[in-house]
This record gives sequence, structure tokens and C-alpha cells, in this order.
Amino acid sequence: MGAIYRYFLILVACVAILFGIQIPAFVDQYEQRLDAHFIEVKDNLRGFQEIADKFYGGSMEALIAKHEASEDRTFNEEARPIRNIYGRYLRFKEQKVALATNLPQKIAFLATDGDKELLNETYTSYSFTVPLNQSAVFAGFLSVAAVILLIELFRLTVLWLLRPAMRKAWHRRI
Repeated sequence: MGAIYRYFLILVACVAILFGIQIPAFVDQYEQRLDAHFIEVKDNLRGFQEIADKFYGGSMEALIAKHEASEDRTFNEEARPIRNIYGRYLRFKEQKVALATNLPQKIAFLATDGDKELLNETYTSYSFTVPLNQSAVFAGFLSVAAVILLIELFRLTVLWLLRPAMRKAWHRRI
């Protein structure tokens, strides 16, 4: 049974390291996708920002409020799409600021506050890589250590819980 358990641990360790080295690659692909969306939304917003700069001291909120307050129905209905574009711009800008840090903090941010749309896009079109850079190797080893530790804790817990039943069975034999 000991050999089977060792082979099982080796197999789990291999899977964990392959999964772990994907984490930095996923973060990198997320950041590339974020950059692309941010550039696009900045381009979409550029003309409106120029108008806001010219007439409202650079305030997009004031420009949107002017559209919303307009009696002209066409002008009024433009407010919603402008607000949507501006909201995406602010959302992506916030993501970029939050991701300007080290890898562990990036991972924590994506796990807790990552943009759902970008996470889904990245996951859907993710291309698996086997990078051998420092962060990928570190993430791979960290994944192996965490998985092996969890397995060992589970095994020890099961043995500890089964110990009273095993003692009773041993005493019945004697």
C-alpha cells in the first residue's frame, strides 16, 4: 500500500505543478486582455473627453449630466451610452492600478476583485503554456506544497478518526 500511496503523491504533485505554473500565465493573459480593452475604451471615449475638456473643465460627469438634462430626446438618450463607456473606462483603469504590484498580490486581487467579464474572457480563450520563468516555477512548487500538505492532513485526520475503531478491532482479536 505504501508504494501505491507514493505513486499517487507523485501523480498529484505532477498535476499540481502543471496547474501551478499556469497561474502566472493566466495573470499575464488577463493583463494583456485588460490592456486591449482599456485602449479600446479610451479610444471610444476620446471624442467625448475632448468635449468635456472644452466645455466642462474635463468633467465627464458634467458632460453626461448635461446630456441627461437635455430637452432634446436624441441628446438625452446619448447619455446612457456615454455613461456606459465612461463606466467601463473607470472600471478598467481601476483594474490596471490594482494590478500594478507583485504576483502574489495580483493573484489575490484577481481571486477576490477581478473583473468578471475579463476573467471569463481570459478563461474561455486561455492558451496553456509551460513557462519556465521564476514566477511560474515558484507558483508550481507552491501549488505542489499546498496540495501535498492538504493530502497529508486529510490522511492524518482519517487515521486519527479511525484509530478508536482500529483499537476495538485489535482487542477483539486478542
